[in-house]
Amino acid sequence: MPNQRLYERIFDKKRFLDSRRPIPKAILKRLREEINPEFIYNSNAIEGNTLNLKETRLVLTEGMTIKGKPLKDHLEATNHLEALDYIYKLSNDTFDITVGHLLKMHQIMLNGIEKELAGRYRPVHIRIPGANFIPPNALKISQLMEDFVKWIKENEKQANIIEYVADLHYQFVWIHPFIDGNGRVARLLMNLILIRKGYPPAIILNNDRGKYYNALNNADRGEFHAFFKIIGQAVERSLDIYLRVLGLDTEDFLSLSDLAKDSTYSQEYLSLLARQGKLSAIKFGRNWLSSKKAVEEYIKKRKRKR
Repeated sequence: MPNQRLYERIFDKKRFLDSRRPIPKAILKRLREEINPEFIYNSNAIEGNTLNLKETRLVLTEGMTIKGKPLKDHLEATNHLEALDYIYKLSNDTFDITVGHLLKMHQIMLNGIEKELAGRYRPVHIRIPGANFIPPNALKISQLMEDFVKWIKENEKQANIIEYVADLHYQFVWIHPFIDGNGRVARLLMNLILIRKGYPPAIILNNDRGKYYNALNNADRGEFHAFFKIIGQAVERSLDIYLRVLGLDTEDFLSLSDLAKDSTYSQEYLSLLARQGKLSAIKFGRNWLSSKKAVEEYIKKRKRKR
């Protein structure tokens, strides 16, 4: 089964995290304050926002205005933080997700940017440059969204949470209910489900933007394994960050260049294994980190296969 090893690592790490609950509120608050700017920066950057991570942090934590950057980019950052706060509040309840919740997310995201479009379905038919599909006719959106939230409820107990949230992310983007903000709302919705299930927010990195869009295009052709992998890697990375910050992970993370010094594998080969999901690793910015234990486990698995 494609991605099976990735799923096994994720579920193992989730069980490890669950075994150490409850997480003290002060630490959880600190974790969210740390991870929120990274989530907001990456989600906005994927859609073309020009603020870098440092600038996004300054806008969110200091209320600063970044010289030379559009007002729209600042509003996208502050609106996104408000939208994240909204899904954190929703995650504390168990009521069914409704179309109203999704419209509210969108309204928050576009507040002060596109007043006439915020929280409203697109009124026109559109085409998406570079996509392998044509979104449904605007007249069908209302019914499609009602069917979509029913699907969310009917499938919420699906065994594989990664494939479930990836699937709902894809379905939402396929419906493309809004003129703008579809990707950001899809990622918020995906993370609302993950947070409700006890996972940290999953961050799709702007550095992986090309792979992310290619995987979505493959899904348009019915090939979902690459998209499941992208989402799974994002979930695993956030789990690793939580475990590391909480001091629950006993592994010593090292750069791949440092690991290569004591290994028969080159840095380039270790990087390839990490990207393919064959080596347990986490990605910070452009750099992959792993551990001697993870390399040893990969070697053992390879020998068993032989």
